[in-house]
Amino acid sequence: LNTFAGRTSADLNQYFVFPWILNDFYSETIDLKDNNIYRDLSKPIGAINNSRLKRLIERQKALEGSQIPKFLYGTHYSSASVALFYLIRLEPFTSVAVDLQGGHFDHTDRLFSSIPSTWDNITHHSADVKELIPEFFYLPEFLVNINDCDFGVTQSNKRMNNVELPPWAKNENEFIRKHRDALESDYVSNHLHEWID
Repeated sequence: LNTFAGRTSADLNQYFVFPWILNDFYSETIDLKDNNIYRDLSKPIGAINNSRLKRLIERQKALEGSQIPKFLYGTHYSSASVALFYLIRLEPFTSVAVDLQGGHFDHTDRLFSSIPSTWDNITHHSADVKELIPEFFYLPEFLVNINDCDFGVTQSNKRMNNVELPPWAKNENEFIRKHRDALESDYVSNHLHEWID
């Protein structure tokens, strides 16, 4: 479907996009047969948190009559910066991200460091509606700092290295396996068309 939509790995602005399919990145274990662990695929990522959606609609209404055109989301679910955000640990994406930031990495606190905190940001922050990329379902290496890059230290004095995984994944391989199994689950198979529509 990504290919039919004109998406390609040859153009970061049209990089392949996949949905966030789970909504539990905090539990010690997950049961893929439990429908409660899955995201509601009938809503865009920006609308799955009702209180955030309400704030976005209020902001949109406040723009009526102003010189700024009305909008609901101030960003896009997929872009070159989204692909680079997720792929920063893999070359050639590392070098492209550095070039984009004028020869250095972006501020450490803005880099992809944690799946749980990225999910939290995407579901609560009004300026973040990133979906996923296919690597979340097949490539554990994108979660590991295999090139030993110095991404810096966060404001909480934590050195950024590998991506923090949900507690239910003991390592990158387990995360990819469980995440791919979730993608192939009955729930996602029965609801993925709602996200595509």
